[in-house]
Amino acid sequence: MAWLVALVATGGSLYFSEVAGFIPCELCWYQRILMYPLAVILGIASYRDDRSVVPYVLPLTAGGAALSAFHYLLQKVPGMAALSPCREGIPCSGQYINWLGFITIPFLAFVAFVLISLLMWAARKGTD
Repeated sequence: MAWLVALVATGGSLYFSEVAGFIPCELCWYQRILMYPLAVILGIASYRDDRSVVPYVLPLTAGGAALSAFHYLLQKVPGMAALSPCREGIPCSGQYINWLGFITIPFLAFVAFVLISLLMWAARKGTD
């Protein structure tokens, strides 16, 4: 299941940039750097039924969730804009999508990172 979440997140990311034409901001790139390897690592682990990848996956998902949460706050909390690392190019506070008034691309990434974390945590528990 974690592999499926990583595949959907990676596919969605590529769809938004390559098909919809949304240019990723700097924080989006960092989130991609943390998500894309998960699709490969979790795919290999799924094929081999290998739960030993949990310690390698959790730091990526924890970092990705923290980064996505920060990015989401930059978008939704006006006072956070001063903390934005995006000084050139696409602003990190920009919102290409805003479904239901709160679902943005960083929100989707956050949900994916948290889901993968929870699934990995459950997989870790199964090996004890």
